[in-house]
Amino acid sequence: MKKAIILLSGGLDSATCLAIAKIDGFKPYALSFRYGQRHEFELDSAKAVANSQGISDHVITNIDLRAFGGSALTDDIDVPKDRDESSISEDIPVTYVPARNTIFLSFSLAYAEVISANDIYIGVNAMDYSGYPDCRPEYINLFQNLANLATKSGVEGNNTITIHTPLIDMTKAEIIKKGMELGVDYSLTHSCYDPNDDGSPCGHCDACQLRLKGFEEAHLTDPLTYSN
Repeated sequence: MKKAIILLSGGLDSATCLAIAKIDGFKPYALSFRYGQRHEFELDSAKAVANSQGISDHVITNIDLRAFGGSALTDDIDVPKDRDESSISEDIPVTYVPARNTIFLSFSLAYAEVISANDIYIGVNAMDYSGYPDCRPEYINLFQNLANLATKSGVEGNNTITIHTPLIDMTKAEIIKKGMELGVDYSLTHSCYDPNDDGSPCGHCDACQLRLKGFEEAHLTDPLTYSN
């Protein structure tokens, strides 16, 4: 089987992306990051998702983006709560982590070279977070060009690096429906930016609201238990 690196955060999107990579015929190598985020519940979810989908190759690596801060996820900045949908998509939100996807994709590119993989899957989505600059199709296309210019495999090999973004033009409801078709267990996933001490989602941050809206529009019930 062809190998593929799957960026696995433990969230709903990345869990679906992993299932899609398997259906596409790839042997998945999951890659997660301890990057200084506010909590580690999502890493526990990443492990659970990988196990549930039979992934034996799962690397969790450390990057200290908290040393820079600049985001509500890596700094002492309040996570926005109870914003309406127009406010969520209006500007680049304070939960944007500077250059995070560029950093993650660079690590996945290095991993791909080591294991001789030509494919990388990332669950970016331009529909829900249109304000995130590193979730846009043009960004992904340019990073793919860079990947094929800046690697040994791209220069000397006969194969090119492909960045797969199967969710990029899908709504959250469409992603959830696709995942259900593929047997994704969403009870294992974690989306909340500011969970309670027991890991339960707050239900008020942007990520929780978009997730709940997605399940509602898909006419399904979110299997997670929310604190409020």
